[in-house]
Amino acid sequence: MEYTVAEAAELLGVSDDTVRRLADRGDLRVGKPAGHRMMLDGVALARFAEERHTGRAVAPGCPESARNRLPGLVTKVVKDKVMAQVDIQAGPFRIVSLMSREAADELGLEPGSMVVAAVKSTNVVVELPRT
Repeated sequence: MEYTVAEAAELLGVSDDTVRRLADRGDLRVGKPAGHRMMLDGVALARFAEERHTGRAVAPGCPESARNRLPGLVTKVVKDKVMAQVDIQAGPFRIVSLMSREAADELGLEPGSMVVAAVKSTNVVVELPRT
């Protein structure tokens, strides 16, 4: 499978110009052009994305079982007497965390706080995008 520069940029969460620079530098493998459009090899793109995001956003030496770690910014915090809803923008992804109000208060979570969303799940739904 091959991707256009715009598709690759969206998948990597970077600009089109960044993808072009990465391709020019040889960091991303370019497939055969389709007309006048640069196409990027899907396997190489996946490998690059995996290598680029190591997933480690905690201090070295701190064992952790969660592998999906997404650095982001808190965009909204809604609290009641017991619970808190924390909205996080991690690149192009919106993540919503429900936690105790006590935990949110102890962490000092408020819009603009830099956080790491650690996601661990035994049930992940995978869908194909509509074309």
